Amino acid sequence: MSCLDGIKVINLALNLPGPAAAQRLQALGAEVIKVEPPSGDPMATYSAAWYREMAGGQTRVVLDLKAPEGRAHLQALLAEADLLITSFRPSALVRLGLDPATLAAAHPDLCQVAIVGFPAPRAEEAGHDLTYQASMGLVAPPSLPRALLSDLAGAEQAISAALGLLLDRARTGKAGQATVALSEAAEAFAAPLRHGLTAPGAMLGGGLPQYNLYPTTDGWIAVAALEPHFKKKLEGLLQVSTADDYQRAFAGQTSAHWQAWGEANDVPVETLRTTAG
Repeated sequence: MSCLDGIKVINLALNLPGPAAAQRLQALGAEVIKVEPPSGDPMATYSAAWYREMAGGQTRVVLDLKAPEGRAHLQALLAEADLLITSFRPSALVRLGLDPATLAAAHPDLCQVAIVGFPAPRAEEAGHDLTYQASMGLVAPPSLPRALLSDLAGAEQAISAALGLLLDRARTGKAGQATVALSEAAEAFAAPLRHGLTAPGAMLGGGLPQYNLYPTTDGWIAVAALEPHFKKKLEGLLQVSTADDYQRAFAGQTSAHWQAWGEANDVPVETLRTTAG
């Protein structure tokens, strides 16, 4: 038996954070109904494979929430649900009759997680993963981020918020509402940079030779011998101490050689892959 068996989730959120959160809640045992507009979820266009992965095993319902019959159908679904996930701006929720106060009056047992871009009073402002990361110093031009960190961090916060609300309802009998701001999720994940650990040249930003990237004969490797016992073992086996020593040592073999060497000697070494494949 999974911990969320018997819990029904209605997900109105499109694109990434909401569907990713709903996927995880489903993996914990919840039943998920994915509500989409007639135009569909844009993620199906951006990445059909990822869309199918996140929506797999869920019930897909197409509703036009601009039409009275669509809103009525949604209200019927919400009457039997435990949790609602949205990703609309607050003003849009009001227009649809899905703002927290209206929903609490109509469905007092329904927990609500609202995903927004910025916290109040900026919750109506437009933004996306790239702009949230850029605002936190997490983008190094001209390269674009390889991970949609703000969206996925927001999904994790939405999961935590949902579980907290459901637990509190089980304890007190009262449903609640939580707002997850993607900009705040990005800020939380930017803590290492904010505290100076990952800035260029800092301790985890290239300042330590034992925690760095090195070219090999056919690519690059990541070396993460951060703890003293790893560093001592690595430097003893390779007879290195300076950054130049490290670079010369790793330059003479392939990435696969060094990864196998790391596994054999219990030292964290990994091939740097340029794609997800």
